[in-house]
Amino acid sequence: MYGTVYDMIDVTGLGKRFGDTPALHSLDLHIPEGQVHGLLGPNGAGKTTLIRILTTLLRPTAGHATVAGFDVVRQAADVRRRIGLVGQHAAVDELLTGHQNLDMFARLSHLPRRTAAARAGELLERFGLADTGRKPVKDYSGGMRRRLDLAAGLILSPPVLFLDEPTTGLDPRSRDQVWSAIRDLAGQGSTILLTTQYLEEADRLATQISIIDGGRLVAAGTPAELKATIGGDRVEVVAASAADLPAVAGLLGPYAHIEEETRRVSAPAPDRVAALTGAVRGLAEAGIAAEDIGVRRPTLDEVFLRLTEAGK
Repeated sequence: MYGTVYDMIDVTGLGKRFGDTPALHSLDLHIPEGQVHGLLGPNGAGKTTLIRILTTLLRPTAGHATVAGFDVVRQAADVRRRIGLVGQHAAVDELLTGHQNLDMFARLSHLPRRTAAARAGELLERFGLADTGRKPVKDYSGGMRRRLDLAAGLILSPPVLFLDEPTTGLDPRSRDQVWSAIRDLAGQGSTILLTTQYLEEADRLATQISIIDGGRLVAAGTPAELKATIGGDRVEVVAASAADLPAVAGLLGPYAHIEEETRRVSAPAPDRVAALTGAVRGLAEAGIAAEDIGVRRPTLDEVFLRLTEAGK
């Protein structure tokens, strides 16, 4: 048994200091079974420190944490048997084939020879690499290497998987391939803690997101909840002429905001359709030309920048 299934990762009051330098401050984090949880923060925020503690590579100086029901300090060996870790850079051997790489990882995990070979073939099939399993990894694309790296992290079918910026440096097509693999893992019940610098990645993959800055938790919630913290939908008009900005603002209502540099006027849009149709009709009746018009939601990038800049 892995302890309480609702808290596959359970962090309470976690702190870490390096000499006189604090890296984490009384951090709390609770991740249910089967969830993809995004961990965001600027460089130096403490993301990597937290991952290293949860994977038993560092000892905390305050608080406690359990992974899959086991304490990361007192039961480190039990934790390590139940986790997979995929770092920012592929850990595979380029001179070996995909199958040889996975077979090697399986043997290093003390699987018998036949079981290791079978597991390697199973994972190649699962990650869409069966047709290339006999090719040397040096001939793989970036996306194929990252999928192979994910497969290596799953040799022992761990219930908890840590992904530390798994798509860094990948092109959009390769990133989509890795995203698809992560979704499949979550759909099969894996609990995944994902750190990433790509906010779109967290928005598309994560059920819940935690944002840390300066070693402190500054916000947590679903992507939609976090976006709602900086306002709802807004109708935006980019006027063709700066001279029309006051008139456009008058059409959009008393809460309209003008950005003169971009000739953009925006206003709250509680009813998306009504706001858009009203703006289009008003511009046409007033004879005002617009370069662009639309209704947009806040982005996770805006949430991230506002929350992390607030602490500066």
